[in-house]
Amino acid sequence: MSKTRIETKCVQGGYTPGNGEPRQIPIIQSTTFKYATSEDMGKLFDLEADGYFYTRLQNPTNDCVAKKICELEGGTAAMLTSSGQAASFYSVFNIAGCGDHVVASATIYGGTYNLFAVTMKRMGIDFTFVNPDCTEEELNAAFKPNTKAVFGETIANPALVVLDIEKFAKAAHAHGVPLIVDNTFATPINCRPFEWGADIVTHSTTKYMDGHGAAVGGCIVDSGKFDWMAHADKFPGLCTPDDSYHGITYAERFGKEGAYITKATAQLMRDFGSIQSPQNAFILNLGLESLHVRMARHCENGLAVAKYLESNDKISWVNYPGLESNKYYELSQKYLPNGTCGVVSFGIKGGRKAAESFMKNLKIAAIETHVADARTCCLHPASATHRQMNDEELAAAGVPADLVRLSCGLENAEDLIADIEQALENV
Repeated sequence: MSKTRIETKCVQGGYTPGNGEPRQIPIIQSTTFKYATSEDMGKLFDLEADGYFYTRLQNPTNDCVAKKICELEGGTAAMLTSSGQAASFYSVFNIAGCGDHVVASATIYGGTYNLFAVTMKRMGIDFTFVNPDCTEEELNAAFKPNTKAVFGETIANPALVVLDIEKFAKAAHAHGVPLIVDNTFATPINCRPFEWGADIVTHSTTKYMDGHGAAVGGCIVDSGKFDWMAHADKFPGLCTPDDSYHGITYAERFGKEGAYITKATAQLMRDFGSIQSPQNAFILNLGLESLHVRMARHCENGLAVAKYLESNDKISWVNYPGLESNKYYELSQKYLPNGTCGVVSFGIKGGRKAAESFMKNLKIAAIETHVADARTCCLHPASATHRQMNDEELAAAGVPADLVRLSCGLENAEDLIADIEQALENV
């Protein structure tokens, strides 16, 4: 599939049935797998043969879907996880441990920020959060001798900041560490971070990849380009023998192309077990088959709604990187020329009360914590996810009291605009 275009990869990537085999990826709903001899199974435990012995580590259904996402991103190896949060955790913890340091964009998804700043900090990993708009000098100043990775999002959720991938990749590589990019909002349809210097990509497949609010999941993809052995002193987990796996040195045995994902599977998935269920992987694949068609419509609707909001005198501000007036428009044209995403953030004149009134009057857009769905959904963080904060605390967190996040689905754009218009009329 390497020479086919991305639309064909969405439909047919990851799985090619043989003569008389199922046309759709089979759901291998089994916890374990049978072998004729202990020697056959032993080769799997020694990582000397390919195969499956327990779904907590790997499953054939999952591997087919991971392979498809790997092809879409242009990587060399990939693995599915139980959620996007698990993917973010594994992606960093696979190469950073107690006493290490990571540089991350300050505008990343709030759940990921908490994972890094609170939970992983308790594990002894220190994070420095930098403004994604910082200068190269400011970015380089954030690195320490024990820095092991840089983390950012192609399009930040919900800040909609577009990451300057080349700038962050240049800094990461100058300090001998990989750049990890969460590509959830853009998807490989609109941006392939490896082409701009990123080394590892993560996804919350729960969002656009599934696209129908049906299955929680995550994915990690390795570009296969980062030379771990060239920086062996920084990455002992990959470049020195793993005593828990018969003394294997992953970077030597599996090379640049396979070391990172093999370690994450053989070690982290073995110990933490955040596997995606085969049923969820099957559902995810159904979503992937139409991803290239859906993303175009999400972006079309997002831009149409953003333009309407920008012209409405009841709206105080609009944030959508596809608007020419947006501060990230030039970066979006560079990295996402075919569209950004379907998510629009905006403020309603009148503050918190006006936003709450607007939400109550929506007919088509549903109030949900979800985002990036076929159905339009909407959230007012000040009265939901951030309701414990007062207006001053909300402003300091970059989530003002009037902020509404609208995730444009696949409905008719004129119907979405009409719904917004009638809701605003009733504010």
